[in-house]
Amino acid sequence: MTLALPSEARGTVRRGISPRTALAALALALIVALALAAPLIAPFDPLDQDLLALNMPPGPAHWLGTDHMGRDVFSRLVMGARTTLIVGFGGALVAFALGAGFGLVALSFGRWAEAAMFAVIDLVRALPDVLLALLLIVALGAGAGPVVIALGIAFAPFFAYVARATFHRESVKDYVAAARLFGGGRLHVLRLHLAPNLAGGLVTQAAILLPRCVVTESVLSFLGLGSSPDAPTWGRMVADASRYIEVSPHAILAPVIAIIVLTLSLSILGEAVRRGLDPLREMRGGK
Repeated sequence: MTLALPSEARGTVRRGISPRTALAALALALIVALALAAPLIAPFDPLDQDLLALNMPPGPAHWLGTDHMGRDVFSRLVMGARTTLIVGFGGALVAFALGAGFGLVALSFGRWAEAAMFAVIDLVRALPDVLLALLLIVALGAGAGPVVIALGIAFAPFFAYVARATFHRESVKDYVAAARLFGGGRLHVLRLHLAPNLAGGLVTQAAILLPRCVVTESVLSFLGLGSSPDAPTWGRMVADASRYIEVSPHAILAPVIAIIVLTLSLSILGEAVRRGLDPLREMRGGK
């Protein structure tokens, strides 16, 4: 007996995963693994200072060298990966919940509620992401929690716009008209018929915004407004090492390369998710 796959699944198996996507997934998996195992594989405490080993180049004792305070760069890099991933992914998750939640609530209560709610969302979106996050952190205070909240509020409008666009696109289709014809109320139609079709666009938007959250968190840490000053983050490592780039370029190269690899991997995987969830993909020949 053979199992018949749906046409979409057969197309996915036939096309397979591109080498670029596979490499991005491998790089992201490696970064996540290093972050999870950081307490076990970090050879030194990331906060320990050794004034006799300032700005040492990479060697057997310090695999990626030391910074201007004698701290082990590799230990700070792997421990910083945890904070960068937690804050970046947490910000994207909060943005998803706030944007999709407020957007769907506004849409479920009718035209006037939608106009009022999205007027507020438009005001939030009028400010640049980094500037809005900076203002929110100044108001909320420093720390990983306020950064996550600031990123969530700054990027929430993107999810609200996707929810509204998808809602209006699906609302004019025949299955929605049929559900309403059989007595389905606005909330009933939204919950049972529209919400499943909104999920694809929202997940795609989350995959696209993830690298932006990571970069914004690194920028905030670079400016000294990210997580706690004691917590090693990649952005803070870049800020600290930028003043000593001539004598210890290795201390800045490690976090910069890590940020580039992480954001590129997330961008490539986000694009793969967008293509995979594109409802018109098959009509365009799988592009």
